[in-house]
Amino acid sequence: MHINPIIPPSMTLALQAGEPSLIMSIAPMLIIFGIFYLLLILPMRKRQKAVQQMIDNIKKGDKVITSGGLYGEVAAVEDTWVLLRIADTVKVRIAKSAIASLEAESDKGSSKS
Repeated sequence: MHINPIIPPSMTLALQAGEPSLIMSIAPMLIIFGIFYLLLILPMRKRQKAVQQMIDNIKKGDKVITSGGLYGEVAAVEDTWVLLRIADTVKVRIAKSAIASLEAESDKGSSKS
């Protein structure tokens, strides 16, 4: 213990008792992280899960919208890609991850607003 002649011993004990513990100094950061997790990460995980389920359930004949803005009908489905018919004689092979939504789902969302 450091003895300082200017500060009386009772004052040094009071100063030492006033220092916050490690848990109390970390608690605000943990609370902020918890709020961040609840407000940002959980909804994002739910959205990703819903999109992945939608992509896994795509079947032939579904009308979809790609992330590039192409509207088309699914002509064939493979493991990682989809054959998309965008016109009578035009078929495009795209990655499943490029499908943004089903056309019927996006029509429901736009009719509500």
